[in-house]
Amino acid sequence: MMRTANPALNKNTFTNLTHTAQSDAVMSIQGTVNKTAVLLSLTLITSAWTWNRFFESGNSAAVMPLVMVGAIGGFIVAMITVFKKTWAPITAPVYAALEGLFLGGISAIFEMRFPGIVIQAVGLTFGTLFCLLMAYKSGLIRATENFKLGVVAATGGIALVYFISIIMGFFGFQMPFIHESGIIGIGFSLFVVVIAALNLVLDFDFIENGAAMGAPRYMEWYAAFGLLVTLIWLYVEILRLLSKLRGRD
Repeated sequence: MMRTANPALNKNTFTNLTHTAQSDAVMSIQGTVNKTAVLLSLTLITSAWTWNRFFESGNSAAVMPLVMVGAIGGFIVAMITVFKKTWAPITAPVYAALEGLFLGGISAIFEMRFPGIVIQAVGLTFGTLFCLLMAYKSGLIRATENFKLGVVAATGGIALVYFISIIMGFFGFQMPFIHESGIIGIGFSLFVVVIAALNLVLDFDFIENGAAMGAPRYMEWYAAFGLLVTLIWLYVEILRLLSKLRGRD
């Protein structure tokens, strides 16, 4: 059984897919890597545009509409992709471009307040990706069923806390401690970063299994989309953790 906490890459993703015996028409790990590189490039391009727009104006109001379009549009496109996997070759690049608008805006805002924080967050994100990939390929970390269950449960708990926090925000309340730069807030962010990072291991395992099962080639785009979802989550959480640590200075 394949299991992952990533909503885009769960155990039912390959259910009822039409498989093919032709080797040139099936999902491959290298193909997924190539598609992931394309999506990351699109994200970088649009994020750079929003970033430059912010620093040219020096005003967050200039990019907030783009940030909102990226966040809301990205969420909608992500949901479409999850339910319409065959559309992934089109929707995955659209998702990447929209998320770039969001990431470029919030990154610029964090950078304005804490100079140098973005390059640190980017370095830690890709450093974590590389280290966990090496650990997974070498067998140091194995995606056992108990490991998967633990990560899924922890991810679900985090999602529930964030959901409650958002609902409270609508009524003018803020969940205490977790958004602050105190010990509890930093500890919570560190926990979330660890869980987000461990989701990468589940994603690696899922992609490997999907290629082994001979899933259709369009699933390369879908798998790359799912990996991008996790990377964006990890980057944002690292950014928040670093801002809390810098906020204590």
